Amino acid sequence: MTRKLKGDDSIGREKYQHLIAAAQKEEMIKVAVAHPCDDVSLRGAIEAQKLGLVDPILVAPPERVRKAAKDADLDIAAVEIVASAHSHDSAAKAVELVKAGRAEALMKGSLHTDELMVAVVAREGGIRTERRISHCFIMDVPDHEQALIITDAAVNIAPDLDAKADIVQNAIDLAHAIGDEEVRVALLSAMETVTAKVPSTIDAAALCKMADRGQITGALLDGPLALDNAISPEAAAIKKIASPVAGRANVLVVPDLEAGNMLAKSLSFLAGADAAGIVLGARVPIILTSRADSLLSRLASCAVAVMIAAAQRKATAASAN
Repeated sequence: MTRKLKGDDSIGREKYQHLIAAAQKEEMIKVAVAHPCDDVSLRGAIEAQKLGLVDPILVAPPERVRKAAKDADLDIAAVEIVASAHSHDSAAKAVELVKAGRAEALMKGSLHTDELMVAVVAREGGIRTERRISHCFIMDVPDHEQALIITDAAVNIAPDLDAKADIVQNAIDLAHAIGDEEVRVALLSAMETVTAKVPSTIDAAALCKMADRGQITGALLDGPLALDNAISPEAAAIKKIASPVAGRANVLVVPDLEAGNMLAKSLSFLAGADAAGIVLGARVPIILTSRADSLLSRLASCAVAVMIAAAQRKATAASAN
């Protein structure tokens, strides 16, 4: 039986509820939780466990995580704890669990994002792949028909064209993993025309051509597009932009981290959207949440990691046959 969420007034986001329900149909995954030494980060992991999403391994100083559990009235008696000395050690040991095959995902606890990512991308001992690492927000925006993926708003500050190609492909793979049958990618800028005066328009045009040539696969791309023309059919019609993406985009690729961060936070704080966060391009998905995130956002982030891990298992099995 699918367990429902209770006791949170923010619960009720239909898109996230659908995502969590879909993830509950997949196999529970082992998650190395790096330094969950406060109420918020620890509760997210334990509640995700109760929902049948993740089986957490808590990597932290044992006395600190047990105190956090006691203060938050959380039962972690049956949860595995891997002892660490401090937050940097927690990050390193969580990554080691992935390398040893004991965890299919990482989850950020109460440590700085940089601390975790330094361990992830370390030349020796890290879990990088040939793909550029990037971050995606999966936004549940009230009154918008479907969830919006926004990338990259947290990792790549000013990505060049090659980095953007990986950012786009990561987002496309994510969209397929969470069940989007048709992925429509809008490459955002301030305008729809290509001009050398605005470099992001050049990058957008080049990315579209890369998709035409098979360098980016699995989606329809269009750009440059301004935000209104990417998500509003009416705005696209007024501008006479005819494409299968304009007005119907479900993936929004921003020019740089500043634009993405402002867009995501504007949707959260002005439009009441929830934002689940995931980092892609490493060996496993990385659940990256903010201290300001709601419990629902944390659970949705865990659900996304479950769906990605399931897609990776299926792809591995298919390549072996």
